[in-house]
Amino acid sequence: MSKHGKLQTTLEYLAARLVLSGLGLMPMRMAISAGQGLGTVAYRLAGNLRRTGERNLQLAFPEKTEEERQEIVRGCFRSLGRQLGVFSKFAKSPIESLYEVFQITGLEHYEKLKAENKGVVFFTAHLGGWELLPLCSSLRGNPLNVVVRRIDNPKVERIVDKIRTRWGNQTLDKLSAGRQMIKALRSGEALGLLTDLNVVGEEAIYVDFFGVPAATNFMVAKLALRTKAPIMPMFAPWDEKRRKFDLQVSPPVTVELTGDEEADVLNLTAKLSRITEDKIRSYPDQWLWIHKRWKTRPPGEPSIY
Repeated sequence: MSKHGKLQTTLEYLAARLVLSGLGLMPMRMAISAGQGLGTVAYRLAGNLRRTGERNLQLAFPEKTEEERQEIVRGCFRSLGRQLGVFSKFAKSPIESLYEVFQITGLEHYEKLKAENKGVVFFTAHLGGWELLPLCSSLRGNPLNVVVRRIDNPKVERIVDKIRTRWGNQTLDKLSAGRQMIKALRSGEALGLLTDLNVVGEEAIYVDFFGVPAATNFMVAKLALRTKAPIMPMFAPWDEKRRKFDLQVSPPVTVELTGDEEADVLNLTAKLSRITEDKIRSYPDQWLWIHKRWKTRPPGEPSIY
Protein backbone atom coordinates (compact mmCIF):
# COMPACT_ATOMS: atom_id res chain seq x y z
CA MET A 1 0.00 0.00 0.00
CA SER A 2 1.27 3.47 -0.85
CA LYS A 3 2.45 5.65 2.02
CA HIS A 4 1.40 8.73 0.05
CA GLY A 5 -1.90 10.44 -0.58
CA LYS A 6 -3.74 9.89 -3.86
CA LEU A 7 -2.60 13.18 -5.37
CA GLN A 8 1.08 12.56 -4.59
CA THR A 9 0.80 8.99 -5.83
CA THR A 10 -0.67 10.16 -9.11
CA LEU A 11 1.85 12.97 -9.59
CA GLU A 12 4.77 10.62 -8.93
CA TYR A 13 3.32 8.11 -11.37
CA LEU A 14 2.87 10.73 -14.10
CA ALA A 15 6.41 12.03 -13.57
CA ALA A 16 7.90 8.51 -13.71
CA ARG A 17 5.91 7.64 -16.79
CA LEU A 18 6.88 10.89 -18.51
CA VAL A 19 10.60 10.43 -17.83
CA LEU A 20 10.72 6.74 -18.76
CA SER A 21 8.58 7.19 -21.85
CA GLY A 22 10.51 10.25 -22.98
CA LEU A 23 13.88 8.57 -22.59
CA GLY A 24 12.52 5.39 -24.12
CA LEU A 25 11.60 7.21 -27.34
CA MET A 26 15.16 8.45 -27.85
CA PRO A 27 17.91 6.53 -29.63
CA MET A 28 20.06 4.62 -27.13
CA ARG A 29 23.02 7.01 -27.13
CA MET A 30 20.78 10.02 -26.80
CA ALA A 31 18.90 8.39 -23.91
CA ILE A 32 22.21 7.80 -22.13
CA SER A 33 23.31 11.41 -22.61
CA ALA A 34 19.90 12.74 -21.54
CA GLY A 35 19.94 10.50 -18.46
CA GLN A 36 23.37 11.76 -17.48
CA GLY A 37 22.09 15.31 -17.95
CA LEU A 38 19.18 14.60 -15.61
CA GLY A 39 21.69 13.25 -13.11
CA THR A 40 23.69 16.48 -13.28
CA VAL A 41 20.55 18.53 -12.66
CA ALA A 42 19.66 16.30 -9.71
CA TYR A 43 23.15 16.80 -8.27
CA ARG A 44 22.63 20.55 -8.23
CA LEU A 45 19.14 20.35 -6.71
CA ALA A 46 19.46 17.51 -4.17
CA GLY A 47 21.44 19.23 -1.45
CA ASN A 48 20.66 16.74 1.31
CA LEU A 49 21.64 13.75 -0.79
CA ARG A 50 24.78 15.52 -1.94
CA ARG A 51 25.79 16.18 1.66
CA THR A 52 25.16 12.53 2.57
CA GLY A 53 27.44 11.48 -0.25
CA GLU A 54 30.18 13.84 0.84
CA ARG A 55 29.95 12.58 4.43
CA ASN A 56 30.19 8.97 3.26
CA LEU A 57 33.25 9.78 1.21
CA GLN A 58 34.91 11.45 4.19
CA LEU A 59 34.66 8.08 5.93
CA ALA A 60 35.60 5.92 2.95
CA PHE A 61 38.32 8.09 1.38
CA PRO A 62 39.73 10.41 4.06
CA GLU A 63 42.89 10.79 1.99
CA LYS A 64 41.06 12.47 -0.90
CA THR A 65 40.58 16.22 -1.18
CA GLU A 66 37.18 17.86 -0.84
CA GLU A 67 37.20 18.61 -4.56
CA GLU A 68 37.92 14.97 -5.39
CA ARG A 69 35.07 13.80 -3.18
CA GLN A 70 32.68 16.30 -4.74
CA GLU A 71 33.61 15.02 -8.18
CA ILE A 72 32.86 11.44 -7.09
CA VAL A 73 29.42 12.48 -5.82
CA ARG A 74 28.77 14.30 -9.09
CA GLY A 75 29.73 11.11 -10.92
CA CYS A 76 27.34 9.13 -8.72
CA PHE A 77 24.39 11.24 -9.90
CA ARG A 78 25.50 10.96 -13.52
CA SER A 79 25.79 7.19 -13.11
CA LEU A 80 22.23 7.00 -11.79
CA GLY A 81 20.99 9.04 -14.72
CA ARG A 82 22.91 6.91 -17.20
CA GLN A 83 21.34 3.76 -15.82
CA LEU A 84 17.89 5.36 -15.98
CA GLY A 85 18.43 6.19 -19.64
CA VAL A 86 19.33 2.59 -20.50
CA PHE A 87 16.67 1.09 -18.22
CA SER A 88 14.00 3.03 -20.09
CA LYS A 89 15.02 1.32 -23.33
CA PHE A 90 14.25 -2.12 -21.92
CA ALA A 91 10.53 -1.29 -21.83
CA LYS A 92 9.82 -1.64 -25.55
CA SER A 93 13.04 -1.68 -27.57
CA PRO A 94 13.90 -4.75 -29.69
CA ILE A 95 16.59 -7.07 -28.41
CA GLU A 96 19.05 -6.13 -31.15
CA SER A 97 19.22 -2.50 -30.03
CA LEU A 98 19.76 -3.53 -26.40
CA TYR A 99 22.79 -5.68 -27.12
CA GLU A 100 24.77 -2.66 -28.26
CA VAL A 101 25.02 -1.20 -24.78
CA PHE A 102 26.39 -4.11 -22.77
CA GLN A 103 28.93 -6.89 -22.86
CA ILE A 104 29.13 -9.93 -20.58
CA THR A 105 32.37 -11.42 -19.32
CA GLY A 106 32.61 -14.60 -17.27
CA LEU A 107 29.14 -15.93 -18.05
CA GLU A 108 30.67 -19.36 -18.62
CA HIS A 109 31.16 -19.67 -14.85
CA TYR A 110 27.39 -19.61 -14.37
CA GLU A 111 26.53 -21.67 -17.43
CA LYS A 112 28.68 -24.50 -16.11
CA LEU A 113 26.74 -24.57 -12.82
CA LYS A 114 23.45 -24.19 -14.65
CA ALA A 115 24.24 -27.25 -16.75
CA GLU A 116 24.77 -29.15 -13.50
CA ASN A 117 21.32 -27.97 -12.31
CA LYS A 118 22.81 -26.13 -9.36
CA GLY A 119 21.03 -23.19 -7.80
CA VAL A 120 23.22 -20.09 -7.63
CA VAL A 121 23.15 -17.00 -5.43
CA PHE A 122 24.29 -13.93 -7.34
CA PHE A 123 25.19 -10.96 -5.20
CA THR A 124 25.86 -7.45 -6.37
CA ALA A 125 25.87 -3.83 -5.24
CA HIS A 126 24.26 -0.54 -6.20
CA LEU A 127 27.08 0.15 -8.62
CA GLY A 128 26.95 1.05 -12.30
CA GLY A 129 24.01 -0.63 -13.98
CA TRP A 130 22.80 -2.94 -11.22
CA GLU A 131 19.21 -2.81 -12.50
CA LEU A 132 20.45 -4.00 -15.89
CA LEU A 133 22.16 -7.14 -14.57
CA PRO A 134 19.07 -9.37 -14.47
CA LEU A 135 17.70 -7.80 -17.66
CA CYS A 136 20.83 -8.50 -19.66
CA SER A 137 21.19 -11.95 -18.13
CA SER A 138 17.63 -12.82 -19.15
CA LEU A 139 18.30 -11.59 -22.69
CA ARG A 140 21.02 -14.23 -22.87
CA GLY A 141 18.60 -16.96 -21.76
CA ASN A 142 19.42 -16.86 -18.05
CA PRO A 143 16.46 -15.36 -16.17
CA LEU A 144 16.86 -14.66 -12.46
CA ASN A 145 14.71 -14.52 -9.37
CA VAL A 146 15.46 -11.00 -8.16
CA VAL A 147 14.83 -10.00 -4.55
CA VAL A 148 13.57 -6.41 -4.49
CA ARG A 149 12.15 -3.85 -2.12
CA ARG A 150 8.81 -2.83 -3.60
CA ILE A 151 8.49 0.86 -4.41
CA ASP A 152 6.14 2.64 -1.99
CA ASN A 153 4.10 4.06 -4.86
CA PRO A 154 2.20 1.06 -6.30
CA LYS A 155 1.60 2.74 -9.67
CA VAL A 156 5.31 3.42 -10.14
CA GLU A 157 6.06 -0.10 -8.90
CA ARG A 158 3.90 -1.59 -11.66
CA ILE A 159 5.78 0.36 -14.34
CA VAL A 160 9.18 -0.70 -13.02
CA ASP A 161 8.18 -4.31 -12.39
CA LYS A 162 6.84 -4.67 -15.93
CA ILE A 163 10.27 -3.70 -17.28
CA ARG A 164 12.15 -5.88 -14.80
CA THR A 165 10.15 -8.97 -15.77
CA ARG A 166 9.75 -8.36 -19.52
CA TRP A 167 12.31 -11.00 -20.51
CA GLY A 168 11.43 -13.73 -18.00
CA ASN A 169 12.82 -12.57 -14.67
CA GLN A 170 10.72 -12.95 -11.55
CA THR A 171 10.77 -10.37 -8.76
CA LEU A 172 10.42 -11.47 -5.13
CA ASP A 173 9.37 -9.07 -2.39
CA LYS A 174 12.18 -9.04 0.17
CA LEU A 175 9.64 -8.74 3.00
CA SER A 176 8.10 -12.15 2.26
CA ALA A 177 10.54 -13.98 0.00
CA GLY A 178 12.18 -16.40 2.45
CA ARG A 179 10.52 -19.63 1.34
CA GLN A 180 10.54 -18.61 -2.33
CA MET A 181 14.29 -18.02 -2.24
CA ILE A 182 15.02 -21.42 -0.75
CA LYS A 183 12.62 -23.13 -3.17
CA ALA A 184 14.24 -21.43 -6.15
CA LEU A 185 17.75 -22.45 -5.14
CA ARG A 186 16.77 -26.05 -4.40
CA SER A 187 15.07 -26.17 -7.82
CA GLY A 188 18.34 -25.26 -9.53
CA GLU A 189 17.35 -21.65 -10.28
CA ALA A 190 19.37 -18.46 -9.91
CA LEU A 191 18.72 -15.85 -7.25
CA GLY A 192 19.93 -12.24 -7.31
CA LEU A 193 20.36 -10.06 -4.22
CA LEU A 194 21.83 -6.67 -3.38
CA THR A 195 23.88 -6.65 -0.19
CA ASP A 196 25.41 -3.21 0.20
CA LEU A 197 22.76 -1.02 1.86
CA ASN A 198 22.18 -0.23 5.51
CA VAL A 199 19.84 -2.61 7.32
CA VAL A 200 18.19 -2.51 10.74
CA GLY A 201 17.08 -4.87 13.47
CA GLU A 202 17.39 -8.62 13.10
CA GLU A 203 18.48 -8.40 9.45
CA ALA A 204 21.85 -6.92 10.39
CA ILE A 205 25.25 -8.03 11.51
CA TYR A 206 28.23 -5.68 11.73
CA VAL A 207 31.19 -6.10 9.41
CA ASP A 208 33.77 -3.58 8.28
CA PHE A 209 33.03 -1.58 5.15
CA PHE A 210 35.79 0.85 4.21
CA GLY A 211 37.16 0.31 7.71
CA VAL A 212 33.95 1.39 9.46
CA PRO A 213 31.54 -1.14 11.06
CA ALA A 214 28.41 -1.28 8.91
CA ALA A 215 25.06 -2.97 9.56
CA THR A 216 25.02 -5.55 6.78
CA ASN A 217 22.45 -8.02 5.47
CA PHE A 218 23.62 -11.59 6.05
CA MET A 219 20.95 -13.25 3.89
CA VAL A 220 23.30 -14.24 1.06
CA ALA A 221 25.65 -16.03 3.42
CA LYS A 222 22.89 -17.81 5.33
CA LEU A 223 21.08 -18.92 2.15
CA ALA A 224 24.26 -20.26 0.61
CA LEU A 225 25.30 -22.13 3.73
CA ARG A 226 21.90 -23.72 4.27
CA THR A 227 21.24 -24.70 0.65
CA LYS A 228 24.88 -25.38 -0.39
CA ALA A 229 24.32 -23.04 -3.35
CA PRO A 230 27.45 -21.38 -4.82
CA ILE A 231 27.79 -17.62 -4.41
CA MET A 232 28.81 -15.68 -7.50
CA PRO A 233 29.71 -11.97 -7.57
CA MET A 234 28.18 -10.08 -10.48
CA PHE A 235 28.70 -6.36 -11.15
CA ALA A 236 27.91 -4.02 -14.03
CA PRO A 237 30.26 -1.02 -14.13
CA TRP A 238 30.12 1.42 -17.02
CA ASP A 239 33.09 1.26 -19.37
CA GLU A 240 33.49 4.81 -20.64
CA LYS A 241 36.04 3.85 -23.28
CA ARG A 242 33.73 1.29 -24.89
CA ARG A 243 30.55 3.20 -23.97
CA LYS A 244 29.04 -0.01 -22.63
CA PHE A 245 28.12 -1.64 -19.34
CA ASP A 246 30.54 -4.45 -18.59
CA LEU A 247 28.59 -7.25 -16.90
CA GLN A 248 31.26 -9.05 -14.92
CA VAL A 249 30.43 -12.55 -13.65
CA SER A 250 33.11 -13.94 -11.33
CA PRO A 251 33.82 -17.56 -10.32
CA PRO A 252 32.08 -18.81 -7.16
CA VAL A 253 33.35 -17.43 -3.87
CA THR A 254 35.39 -19.86 -1.80
CA VAL A 255 33.47 -20.71 1.37
CA GLU A 256 35.37 -21.81 4.47
CA LEU A 257 33.33 -23.79 6.99
CA THR A 258 34.11 -24.24 10.69
CA GLY A 259 30.92 -26.03 11.74
CA ASP A 260 29.80 -22.96 13.71
CA GLU A 261 27.02 -21.49 11.55
CA GLU A 262 26.95 -18.13 13.31
CA ALA A 263 30.70 -17.67 12.86
CA ASP A 264 30.58 -18.92 9.28
CA VAL A 265 27.78 -16.48 8.38
CA LEU A 266 29.73 -13.59 9.91
CA ASN A 267 32.99 -14.51 8.16
CA LEU A 268 31.32 -15.06 4.81
CA THR A 269 29.35 -11.80 5.05
CA ALA A 270 32.59 -9.96 5.83
CA LYS A 271 34.23 -11.58 2.81
CA LEU A 272 31.40 -10.51 0.50
CA SER A 273 31.61 -7.00 1.93
CA ARG A 274 35.34 -6.89 1.07
CA ILE A 275 34.60 -8.02 -2.49
CA THR A 276 32.04 -5.24 -2.81
CA GLU A 277 34.41 -2.66 -1.36
CA ASP A 278 37.17 -3.66 -3.78
CA LYS A 279 34.80 -3.23 -6.72
CA ILE A 280 33.68 0.19 -5.48
CA ARG A 281 37.30 1.28 -5.11
CA SER A 282 37.78 0.40 -8.78
CA TYR A 283 34.75 2.49 -9.82
CA PRO A 284 34.25 5.01 -7.01
CA ASP A 285 32.04 7.41 -9.00
CA GLN A 286 29.53 4.67 -9.86
CA TRP A 287 28.41 3.60 -6.37
CA LEU A 288 25.35 4.90 -4.48
CA TRP A 289 27.15 7.25 -2.09
CA ILE A 290 23.95 9.23 -1.47
CA HIS A 291 22.57 6.39 0.69
CA LYS A 292 23.25 6.55 4.47
CA ARG A 293 25.25 3.33 4.51
CA TRP A 294 26.43 3.72 8.11
CA LYS A 295 23.17 4.99 9.59
CA THR A 296 22.58 2.01 11.92
CA ARG A 297 25.28 2.01 14.58
CA PRO A 298 26.43 -0.61 17.07
CA PRO A 299 24.90 -0.11 20.52
CA GLY A 300 26.35 2.92 22.25
CA GLU A 301 27.92 4.51 19.17
CA PRO A 302 26.86 8.03 18.18
CA SER A 303 25.23 8.80 14.83
CA ILE A 304 27.60 9.30 11.91
CA TYR A 305 25.19 11.64 10.15
